Formats: sequence, structure tokens, C-alpha cells
Amino acid sequence: MLQGALKGALTAMVSPFREGILDESRLREQIEFQISNGIDGLVPVGTTGESPTLDFREHERVIEITVETAKGRVPVVAGTGGNATSEAMILHQYARDVGADACLSVNPYYNKPSQEGLYHHFMTLADKVKLPIVLYNIPGRTGITMSPQTVARLAKHPNVIAIKEATGLLDMASEIMSLCDLPVLSGDDSLTLPLMSIGGRGVISVASNVIPARIKEMTKLALENNFTDASVIHRELFPFIKSLFLDGNPVGIKYAMKLAGLDTGELRLPLWEANDATKQTIERCLKELDLISVH
Repeated sequence: MLQGALKGALTAMVSPFREGILDESRLREQIEFQISNGIDGLVPVGTTGESPTLDFREHERVIEITVETAKGRVPVVAGTGGNATSEAMILHQYARDVGADACLSVNPYYNKPSQEGLYHHFMTLADKVKLPIVLYNIPGRTGITMSPQTVARLAKHPNVIAIKEATGLLDMASEIMSLCDLPVLSGDDSLTLPLMSIGGRGVISVASNVIPARIKEMTKLALENNFTDASVIHRELFPFIKSLFLDGNPVGIKYAMKLAGLDTGELRLPLWEANDATKQTIERCLKELDLISVH
């Protein structure tokens, strides 16, 4: 069952652009790079994929290309969230139709629904589209936090198979785990190992766009309860991971990918490139990891 397969390291993929256009060939290259480095799953068109700047057809095209290129070698969890239930349903249905294994559905943003509104939003999607859902709790982006009690209610639905927990609070993850058996995946790279130490199953990672094998190695060790060796990797990668978010995401990771020989082109407005201090910090961290233009 897919629920059991969603563990370890999954990559929150960037969307590559060239002169304002989706770079489809580069996207396929990224996917092959990820799979050849042993990643456990691909998550296109989430926050890291600049989903708010993609129109509907572009959004669908990224999902379609990812599914086509992955060819079943790893699970594809397509970003399909929306702040209108009707729009989210269109994207959910499209992801199902093109063969995605599951979808990542973020809390509806900007309009700040109540807990009951959140519950009925996700229940409507789970009832009407037969595609497994990974809930996505990220109040820093959406302006609303889904409570552990609401998560536990939703976890009773067979189509709700996991949650990407990005509140930055281990207490939140602990309370979810105390209320239900829903697998919890970290949505914060820096908290991956701490979260796994209390029962988390892995991470949907930004950093793995550059270092998929290292993130995979750390999560594999943690899943084997080898936290001694996993913590060595955690400490080694921590400065680099923190540097990626100094000017926001995916600003940092796109610059890091360029330095590492994995250039994905420009950002889309209103996102803008990192400032000079952040660029210097990212470059220093990459040099310490021996990752400048290695690919």
C-alpha cells in the first residue's frame, strides 16, 4: 500500500524556467538526477515548485511530465492544493487521471477557514477524488494551522495517508502522533532528524534538490534507528540547510543548484534572487560540502 511506501526522503522539486517559460527538458533531467541518486519519491508543484506563479496548464504539465518521466520507479506525490475547494478538486482529479500516486494538499490559504471548514474541505476532496491525500500543514505560508484534533478526524478517511508537518513545532507532531497513527513527514529540512526521533517517517525535502543521496542516507539510518550515525549527517548538513532559507524558498535552493551545476533558471516574480550576503553564505556552505559544480 502507498501509505507504507511514503517514507524516507522525498524531494520537493523546483520548477525550472528559461526566459519565463517552463523548461521541460531541464525538468526531465532533474527527475533523472533524483532517481539515479536513490530518492524515495518526487513531489512536484509544491511551494518549492513556485506553484502560486504557475497557471493551471503549467501546473498540470509539471505533474504530467513528472509522472511520465518517473515511469513508476518512485512514487509521485503531486502538489494539488488550492484555497478554493473547487479548484483543488480540478487539480486532484487531473493528478489522478495522469497517474500520480498521491497528492499533496495544502491548507487553503488567505481566506483562513475555521477548523470545521478545513475538515470539510479535505473530506470533500477525499470523498470525491479517489487519489490518496497527503495533508500539508504550513501556517507560515497559509495563515491557518490545522489542529491535531482536525488531523486526527481526517486520518480516519482511507484516502488520507500522511501529513507533511511544517509548523516547526515538535509538540504539534507529537500531539498528532498521540491522537492517531497517520504517518508524519517533516516539512522542515532542519527538523527532519528530530522529528524522526519521535516517530516521523521521513521528509519532503528542499535540500535534496542538490543532495538527494545524503538526505536519503540520513533518513535511511533514522528509519533503522541508527540515530548516532544519522546525527553526524544532520550536523554536517545543518549550516547548508539553514542557508537555503535566509531569503526564502525556493530563492536559496535555486541559487545553490546553479552553483552545484544543476541550474534551473530564473525565479518568477514576485520572487527575486537572493541578496549578496545570502549568496556568499550559500556558496561558503557548498564549498565546505565540496559541492561547487560537482554535477
